[in-house]
Amino acid sequence: MMNNYKTIILKKGKEDSLLRKHPWIFSGAIHTISDKINEGEVVRVLASNGNFIAVGHWQIGSIAVRVLSFVDEEINEEFYKKRLATAFDVRKSIGLVRNNASTANTINNTFRLIHGEGDNLPGLIIDIYDDTAVMQAHSVGMHCDRSTIAQALKQVMGDDLKAVYYKSETTLPYKADLGQENGFLLGHSTNNIAIENGLKFHIDWLKGQKTGFFVDQRDNRQLLEQYSKGRKVLNMFCYTGGFSVYSMRGGAELVHSVDSSAKAVELVNKNIELNFPNDPRHEAFAVDAFKYLEDMGNNYDLVILDPPAFAKHRDALKQALRGYTKLNAKAMEKMPSGSILFTFSCSQAVNKDQFRTAIFAAAMQTGRNIRILHQLHQPSDHPINIFHPEGEYLKGLVVYLE
Repeated sequence: MMNNYKTIILKKGKEDSLLRKHPWIFSGAIHTISDKINEGEVVRVLASNGNFIAVGHWQIGSIAVRVLSFVDEEINEEFYKKRLATAFDVRKSIGLVRNNASTANTINNTFRLIHGEGDNLPGLIIDIYDDTAVMQAHSVGMHCDRSTIAQALKQVMGDDLKAVYYKSETTLPYKADLGQENGFLLGHSTNNIAIENGLKFHIDWLKGQKTGFFVDQRDNRQLLEQYSKGRKVLNMFCYTGGFSVYSMRGGAELVHSVDSSAKAVELVNKNIELNFPNDPRHEAFAVDAFKYLEDMGNNYDLVILDPPAFAKHRDALKQALRGYTKLNAKAMEKMPSGSILFTFSCSQAVNKDQFRTAIFAAAMQTGRNIRILHQLHQPSDHPINIFHPEGEYLKGLVVYLE
């Protein structure tokens, strides 16, 4: 079908990546623009010979177009409804949408519904916390379409959805000057408790990081639970304390949570109390991670290192790898023989081989023999578009220290 979208034409040969269905068009690939295009508008993309290639959101910057469809179609509420319905069906088919009919330890109303390119909606994140959806735009186009998306989402989820909260103040390009504000797009909710595998968590979607909770570590938290029985656990960069809560249920002897943010430590304590009231096994400390590791002694035989991204861009890659090596070496120095280390990187710029090399360097520096027990990654509700390998961002190792 034909539509009235403005057109951009690519330079000769620059359509090759799009023919392989990669969803990004870089500004350097563009030959001509048909008319003045406002940031966030939908555009049609043509090859140099005039053949249709894709439709997508236009944005000023290195990534000029984020492709929404390789079919010449209208981007409207019906389009979003189809994409959202497909994503919801995927989550149901992999068993993530579970309710009170499930057994106590498997009730789950927390999952990622839309993971950007992985769900063929680049620039959009939607996390579900019980009956509230938290939406985050990473492109101007998704910001412009936010109300349409919220209405489509309500049609897809029906009575299961009571509210849609928009949280994009910190994720949109600051140069776009959109005057965006966080707030409810649909309905309203004060219920900020969600359940993940039978455990309850306060979700701070108003002021917390990301959408309020790190949904992407769910599977890795479950694995940690299996290793926690009888161990002394240290959860570094604990944020909301997800790993700490799972360790407690796994039967840890003690669990200590550390974060430089006093607000994070307050939230950890709330989540522990929500699941294990008056349990003396847990303590939380607001202190710098490196300082804590320096002074901790050999008190812990299970350590989790889940720091914020050390490299947001490739320019910071070398420095980030040194940071990962230093951090892991600090922990390895103090951990007794027979200890287990869960260590992660969420830096998209760091690939899994580079991260593994950084852990190898830490082992060499500390003279520790280590064995890899598990190689970890993001869960199934954070899918990777096969045509967009950049979507593989979370990587981790579980290692045994001799």
